[in-house]
Amino acid sequence: MALPRVLGLLATLLLFHTSQAQDCWKNTTCSGPSDTAFPGTWESNIYSPSSRSVSPKSILSLQTGEVISSFPGNATLSGNGSQLVFDFGIEVGGLVHLNYSSTGPGKLGLAFTEGKNWIGEWSDSSNGKFAGPDGALYASFNRSGTGTYTMPDLSLRGGFRYLTIFLVTNSSASVEIKDIQLEIGFEPTWSNLRAYQGYFHSSDELLNKIWYSGAYTLQTNNVPPNTGRQVPFLTTGWANNGTLGPGDTIIVDGAKRDRAVWPGDMGVAVPSTFVSVGDLTAVKNALQVMYDNQNPTTGAFPEAGPPLLQLGSDTYHMWTMIGSYNYVLYTNDTAWLSQNWAKYLLAMDFIYDKVGESGLLNVTGLRDWARWQTGFNGSEPNMILYRTLITGADLSIWAGQPSLNATWNTRAASLKTAINEYCFDTSYGAFKDNATATTLHPQDANSMAILFDVVDTSQKAESISSNLLKNWTPIGAVTPELPGNISPFISSFEIQAHFSIGQTARALDLIRRCWGWYLNNPNGTQSTVIEGYLQNGTFGYRSSRGYDYDSSYVSHSHGWSSGPTSGLTTYVLGLSVVGLVGKEWKLAPQFGDLSFAEGGFTTGLGKFQASWQLEGGGYNLSYNVPEGTTGQLILPCLANGKWPSIEVDGKPVPRTMIPQLVGDGVVLSVDGGEHAIEVR
Repeated sequence: MALPRVLGLLATLLLFHTSQAQDCWKNTTCSGPSDTAFPGTWESNIYSPSSRSVSPKSILSLQTGEVISSFPGNATLSGNGSQLVFDFGIEVGGLVHLNYSSTGPGKLGLAFTEGKNWIGEWSDSSNGKFAGPDGALYASFNRSGTGTYTMPDLSLRGGFRYLTIFLVTNSSASVEIKDIQLEIGFEPTWSNLRAYQGYFHSSDELLNKIWYSGAYTLQTNNVPPNTGRQVPFLTTGWANNGTLGPGDTIIVDGAKRDRAVWPGDMGVAVPSTFVSVGDLTAVKNALQVMYDNQNPTTGAFPEAGPPLLQLGSDTYHMWTMIGSYNYVLYTNDTAWLSQNWAKYLLAMDFIYDKVGESGLLNVTGLRDWARWQTGFNGSEPNMILYRTLITGADLSIWAGQPSLNATWNTRAASLKTAINEYCFDTSYGAFKDNATATTLHPQDANSMAILFDVVDTSQKAESISSNLLKNWTPIGAVTPELPGNISPFISSFEIQAHFSIGQTARALDLIRRCWGWYLNNPNGTQSTVIEGYLQNGTFGYRSSRGYDYDSSYVSHSHGWSSGPTSGLTTYVLGLSVVGLVGKEWKLAPQFGDLSFAEGGFTTGLGKFQASWQLEGGGYNLSYNVPEGTTGQLILPCLANGKWPSIEVDGKPVPRTMIPQLVGDGVVLSVDGGEHAIEVR
């Protein structure tokens, strides 16, 4: 064997050894779970790779986008400008290691894209919407022989599916790509990237894939805290070497960008994380960085965490407070709550001091997700304040200060009255954008009004649900507050609003239209959920200031769009926690057009699992939850409100033990453990 061939083989073996021997990210301690909590056939739906070192699945033609060969395969670049596209098959992110042989001098260019329609010699945009282009990375070689290239840590590419490699040379040089290994950078504390702590499976394979696409998105958003997007942004290229916060893992808004902590995004991402991946350590670190950067004088939380550290949003301030509730509910980490309680109280004073004589919050902050105006009694911020007060009332008890519970509940009740008095448009049957004569009826405020129970009658809830349908298109719901855009973020609230009042068919329809459209889009990642797109079916994002973002700047792996993941578990399966760490729970299935569903999640108390299956004009329901817990079963009646026949563990339940029908369901108080129910 010739010496160059031996050296090339040794380099390849060394590369494989280096990338495969490390189970967690670089020097990170493996503190995450090593095994999935619920093994089963549904694991085939998990998009996450089984190893932290992955290779492309296939090689594509840049000109046609068609598959040339599988990988490994013939991967030779000949002459200046020759190009090949390597498709990993799913969204990935991390550091690329190359092994190649060359004839003559030149350099290899590496460009990265999430969407297939952006593949080429320029990476899609991640650095900043007003900064210069990302461009490509280059690996130079000066002679014939074998070579290796490893991306520098600061050039980590957080999210991409396609890697374009092209040759730049002034000679007739050629390069053969021997091997490509990607060192996965997300979920840094996990040795097993498939060790999900929750699962979902149903009779609808599309819904199953959507659930797992949300879960995988959240994994790609759990990143090493030293890999945030550099600020100030570069004029060309990109850098992901910014410090995001404490610990070894932290949840950010998107894999490619912004790679920063945004508490508004966490309003959707955290409940979905809880029921799927289960990495609540990343959530804790993200919340802590908001407390660490709170204004000590005013009590205001940042709009976004460092290094971006954007300030001045009233709504994102409140999302940090709501996120605190979600984290403590799921973990019972009252030590963390006590540590930050004085700052939480200051934050509550800051926002409630903006409530005026009308009883409504007067927004003076600079920004919201779709709005830049200030000085309005906006309906959406008031919905969020209501949720902040209600969740704060529970936090006050958990923090050992129950006297605040009555105060904050009373404030919430007064706010609810004011919102319904000043913001509801009776002639239209939905909430206006603010307490003026506006004709705008936004998707966000109306979805939150139902979901957060701000509506004061069931008739209003039904009217709003019906009116939201007016925004629908075949590929999702256009949001009136940001015309031309379809926002899976706000639609995440809408689907759960429909679910929460029993409009199951509407919720499932919107999930299939919006998330199903993107998941099956040949230009998408086909594995994650997108930040947003345009009504015309193109990838893009139109801002509230009237300009269009660079279309390739849109994030194709954005946790704020993962609402179906929590929605399908909470409402279709019907399983949720309502007390600290699941000491109290609820099981209220919604069948829709499905024939069966099963799933579960874990808390510090153990595993929570449930399943249901329609059968023989009725259904069978089972659950297995930790002993010592208590739950509420809400059993749907399939016979138009008639009393059903119910057996629990094979024993009939006398009608005298059922106090009443609630809506179309029977309510039973039950204990934990493993039990089976038959309803006919």
